[in-house]
Amino acid sequence: MSGPAEADRWISTFLDAQAAELDAARNTLLAYGRDLKDYAGYLARRGIAISAAGKADIEGWLIDCEAQGLAAATRARRLSAVRQLYRFAFEEGWRGDNPALRIAGPTKAKPLPKTLSEAEVSRLLEAARSYGRRPADRLRNTCLMEILYATGMRVSELVELPASAARGDPRMLLVRGKGGKERLVPLSEPARRALAAWLATRDKAEDAARQSGAKPSPFLFPSSGRSGHLTRHRFHGLIKEIAVAAGVSPASVTPHRLRHAFATHLLAHGADLRTIQTLLGHADVSTTEIYTHVLDERLKQLVLEHHPLAGKR
Repeated sequence: MSGPAEADRWISTFLDAQAAELDAARNTLLAYGRDLKDYAGYLARRGIAISAAGKADIEGWLIDCEAQGLAAATRARRLSAVRQLYRFAFEEGWRGDNPALRIAGPTKAKPLPKTLSEAEVSRLLEAARSYGRRPADRLRNTCLMEILYATGMRVSELVELPASAARGDPRMLLVRGKGGKERLVPLSEPARRALAAWLATRDKAEDAARQSGAKPSPFLFPSSGRSGHLTRHRFHGLIKEIAVAAGVSPASVTPHRLRHAFATHLLAHGADLRTIQTLLGHADVSTTEIYTHVLDERLKQLVLEHHPLAGKR
């Protein structure tokens, strides 16, 4: 088998294996699929079979990606997908080598994560309590924002929370993160109150729907869409709307930035890196260490702005 048919078989088999063996997240698989189809398309336009491509072909594709203006981080991710594909092909005996093994990836600059001040977060939480057309919408929005800031969860972890995780007025939530790894995250008192209020309203709506013949949802934040729960994209739009209502620039507010705020504010108030690493679900503490640099930058800016000699220098 050669040409496009071969490439499709390689990619689909690789993605199936990632889903089955590594329990890769759906969004990860979609990203792999997009990157590998772009690579296969590049080879097909040059009449090169994916099974016969060599190091020079992969490097040519990366040069083409750079010429398109793709960021270094995007090119590094694409190269990672191709490396994993050829590693899988080698392990399966489809090839006798991995042509992507010794290709140096593009240097990725690591910008400091942008965050929000404690005052901005307070305004967002306050706005969420009154934002929404119906009382149920306002309770849901309050619960979403309180839990997100109280736990530092990834947005996908938040919207996919099962309702069963919230039963019994829990002090902690069990979260299923990347790669199916589970961790416990503590809930603040405001988050627990918001959760209890939303759960009571959600359950009433679910009971009414069940009586009319609708299938009950297992999710804490149900939706009538195909996924059955509030989507990441809808929440991304919702948090922008709440930012406008709070008088905070919507350009500076994203679900992931609230995750950064959670970590940065904990660190500023004395939490240690290992604790924050566990709460965020980071596999390596080096990922968490970037928040120390965020704090250093903030402290430096405070000195430059408020030290009595700052203006004279």
